[in-house]
Amino acid sequence: MSAPPTLDRLAGGWLAGDVVAGDCVDSIAKGAHVTMLGRTDGDNLEVVAKVREGEYGDRVGTVEPGGAEFIPLSERHGNPLQLLWTWTSPNLEFATVFVGVLAVAAFGLSFGQAIVAIVLGTALGSLTHGLLSSRGPRSGVPQMILSRIPFGYRGNWLPAGLNSITAGIGWFAVNSVSGALALNTLTHMPKWLALVIVVLAQIAIAFFGHNLVHAFERLALPVLGIAFVLAAISIFTKAHPSAVHSTGGTGGFLITLGAAFGYACGWNPYAADYTRYLRPGVSKLSTGLFAGLGVFISCVALEIVGAASATIGSAGDALGNPTGAFTGHMSTALADFVLVAIAIGAVCANVLNIYSGAMSFLTLGFRLPLVLRRAIIALVFGAIGFVVALTGLKDAGDKYENFLLVIAYWIGPWLAVMFTDWVLRRRDRVDGFLFDTRHNPWAGPLAMAIGMAVSIPLFSNQTKYVGPVPKHHPALGDLTFEVGFVLTALLYAGFFYLQADRRNEVLVIPEGD
Repeated sequence: MSAPPTLDRLAGGWLAGDVVAGDCVDSIAKGAHVTMLGRTDGDNLEVVAKVREGEYGDRVGTVEPGGAEFIPLSERHGNPLQLLWTWTSPNLEFATVFVGVLAVAAFGLSFGQAIVAIVLGTALGSLTHGLLSSRGPRSGVPQMILSRIPFGYRGNWLPAGLNSITAGIGWFAVNSVSGALALNTLTHMPKWLALVIVVLAQIAIAFFGHNLVHAFERLALPVLGIAFVLAAISIFTKAHPSAVHSTGGTGGFLITLGAAFGYACGWNPYAADYTRYLRPGVSKLSTGLFAGLGVFISCVALEIVGAASATIGSAGDALGNPTGAFTGHMSTALADFVLVAIAIGAVCANVLNIYSGAMSFLTLGFRLPLVLRRAIIALVFGAIGFVVALTGLKDAGDKYENFLLVIAYWIGPWLAVMFTDWVLRRRDRVDGFLFDTRHNPWAGPLAMAIGMAVSIPLFSNQTKYVGPVPKHHPALGDLTFEVGFVLTALLYAGFFYLQADRRNEVLVIPEGD
């Protein structure tokens, strides 16, 4: 019997031209769930991967089996171009528009300042999204499984747990409210009923899984694109960009920058979830480019439209009834069309939130002996998110502003650990860490925890809490993300060399029967 195949040069070598051999993993077992450790050549350990069971292929109408396991090569399909619409459609919704509205109406920026802050913040979040997405095809695992490399099996509970809450519940609730308010404005049905309709549509698509999610985003793109192009034309013909003068100063600019980044980077913990089914030999550049462009183009375009819409009416109208104020500048027919698009866009965003929230939950290591465990967890997250969304139907503007800033608070330190670790391990063989339950380094979770514990209390600048730094120096705005990222990166770089962590492990793919 030949030696089991390995996943070659997976994670650490991405900066140094990593290669994951397709021909060395031709034989993939279906249904392997046991992680075993054993010696291999030199000082490397070999770890047997957990492989997703069942047959799925590229079928859209089939419920995706399994959970957060390695995707067999026989199940790989698709191409990087599909990432363009997968990451464009979810951002063609009113939640994206509202980021631009906040820049002018809440943070006091001029239209020109808003554009600069939006472009810079979104570019940063899109860049990191592209880099993270590029690793999915070679790893064959979700993003939060990749997070185990620097955080360890148990330490990864920190980012995976936070992502389960912010994605499967937090973002789900925010976007569900956005879609429900649009449906309510269009039909005048009770808000709770509009919310029920939106939530049921989202849960149904997420329940079926990966293939239907990609297909739905592709089908929705033409409708959403036409609606928001027409909306942009209508808004810009009535906008008065030069009439709005800056009152927010540097602080307002930095808060807007953080909000734009927070919106874009909110997708970062999902990145590899939607590229792990691609074949390992696809171009890393194309994978990262299409994923990043999808986020960048859609977010920048709609956020600028939102900023322009805030120059038409009063700030009170824009923030008090955001959806109604936005569509109120349009003809009745166009307003109705855009409201339909806003509702569809909310569904596009939330099918990703439920799917990835469930994926992160399964990454925590809960043993659910069910073939449809991912689908069932998606139903649970949808139900919880619905309850949370009910509380967000009032004061949606304030709650959304706060949530946008909070999302960047934890993602900044998490990204700092991820990217610093990639640099430090760039010559190491670390694919075995993905499924090694004994891999529990302390540097990653400790650096992230300290970074959050220092940056959030001291630098937060929200309506419900203002830290001592922005309270005494309001011109600084909200530097929580920047401080959290830099501090965490420096801490992790120092802790990395102090921890007694194995530097190399090999992932072994069990052979089929």
